[in-house]
Amino acid sequence: MSEGGASVTPAGRLAFGLAAAVLAADQAVKAWILYGLNLPLRLSVEILGPLRLTMVWNEGVSFGFLQARHDLVRWGLTAFALLVALALAAWARKADRRLLGVSLGLIIGGAVGNAIDRARFGAVADFIDVSALGFFPWVFNIADSAITIGVILMLADSFRKDTPTPP
Repeated sequence: MSEGGASVTPAGRLAFGLAAAVLAADQAVKAWILYGLNLPLRLSVEILGPLRLTMVWNEGVSFGFLQARHDLVRWGLTAFALLVALALAAWARKADRRLLGVSLGLIIGGAVGNAIDRARFGAVADFIDVSALGFFPWVFNIADSAITIGVILMLADSFRKDTPTPP
């Protein structure tokens, strides 16, 4: 750690490492879906039980909410995701609990992963389909999963009364 406020806590380093891992996994799997499998749009491939791969382009927010086909929305959502990731990164630098670091890392990695898709393609590549379960009709991706799990963990962390992670 260095002087002048440029230090990063151990939980912050965990957050940044996890964000990088989520981003790498998200982009690698999306590349495999798009270019390796070359999965046709809306074609479902059964994998195991209720799990299917179904390629869809999401022009809205997570899980297809707020669909819009306009460049202003595309770039607005991209900018918003990157601003959120930057704000969370600033928070992560000072995070004092492992669970908070994990939650921030998951959200940052997921937000940047989906922002990259939106900038490159104008939409987010979604492909994980568990709609056969009957209660979850949305198709999603690794970044969406990371964001959702990160938010849940952040909420759980907010209820904890434990002490900060030791340096």
